[in-house]
Amino acid sequence: MIAARFAACREADRAALIGYLTAFDPDRQGSLDRIFAACEAGLDILELGMPFSDPAADGPTIQAAMGRALAAGASLGGTLEIAAEVRRRFDLPIVLFGYANPLFRHEPAELCADLVSAGINGLLVVDLPPEHCAQLRDPAQAAGLDWIGLCAPTSTAARIASVLAVTTGFVYAVSLTGVTGTQLNVADPQLHAQLAALRERASIPVAVGFGIREASQVRALAGHADAIVVGSALVEAGQDGAAALAAKVRSLADALAR
Repeated sequence: MIAARFAACREADRAALIGYLTAFDPDRQGSLDRIFAACEAGLDILELGMPFSDPAADGPTIQAAMGRALAAGASLGGTLEIAAEVRRRFDLPIVLFGYANPLFRHEPAELCADLVSAGINGLLVVDLPPEHCAQLRDPAQAAGLDWIGLCAPTSTAARIASVLAVTTGFVYAVSLTGVTGTQLNVADPQLHAQLAALRERASIPVAVGFGIREASQVRALAGHADAIVVGSALVEAGQDGAAALAAKVRSLADALAR
């Protein structure tokens, strides 16, 4: 499903919009309301965050969202129930974003079967590097899930090669060093060079994320990547309700239309 969505975006001559939202933020029903609104407003791919108590790769906005979600009773099972409800209503790819610790509490093959049953299409485990991912990546791919790898601005040529060797669906280009929500200079020639080099090497689409908040940034990066990922800005908009979140998503989607 992920490959088909990227193909449809290429046919429309535009980059895809990937939106991150945390399951159970601020609670189960509120989360569903916001996710439904975002999908209706124009997301191409939903990145569904599984709450975790120590989200080290995330900045204050998403850390706070995960804190609210955990306080509301979030769990892996509850996150998959939300994914299943999204799947029943929308025909868009869903990527589960998570950290390794809570996932490894489950038998990998059974976990991956549960993900597929819930309508998940891909798995992004932010703290599981390629040299340590086989225990989860292999059963994920055997179950039909895409494994989304990440490359950072500091990644060496050897590291990029190892990431691409285990990645399917799309590769996530982290736009800057630091955590999610950090301010990004979209005109930085080093960023453009990073994306061009990765696109040249990758046989799959390249998505760029971290620090992308505004429609103007989305528009500026659209020609440099196959997809734009927006997370913290959507979480912040969602705190003002589903309508505010939908308006934010529409502004970002409109920036990708050509």
